Amino acid sequence: MKIVIGIIPVTKKTHQQIIRVHGKPIVIPSKQYRKYEKDCAPFLLPYAHQNIKDRVNVCCKYYMPTKRRVDLTNLLQSSLDLLVAYGILADDNSNIVASMDGSRVLYDKQNPRTEIEIKKYEVEE
Repeated sequence: MKIVIGIIPVTKKTHQQIIRVHGKPIVIPSKQYRKYEKDCAPFLLPYAHQNIKDRVNVCCKYYMPTKRRVDLTNLLQSSLDLLVAYGILADDNSNIVASMDGSRVLYDKQNPRTEIEIKKYEVEE
């Protein structure tokens, strides 16, 4: 399965807010990330509710509009959270997402996007 999200990738971890609920601090995604999650809907809804439970490799290629440094791990976490939120993956634990081989950050000023490829995990022996 290959999914292309045709908007600028956004990390979740670097865009968080701390709010207080009943006096206790709680970390929530920022307005920017919540907008990004909503804007991803047209790209993810055709694949929603797959509820994949098999072991898979999730390869994410991030095409950024600038060559500014970005944290690959934060981008990966954002993508996995989106896949779970839209019901494409049942969960993002290691029993389902066995590997993320091939994931990387690339540069494309004209066409920033995220390309996600989900394949059955093949064990190398």
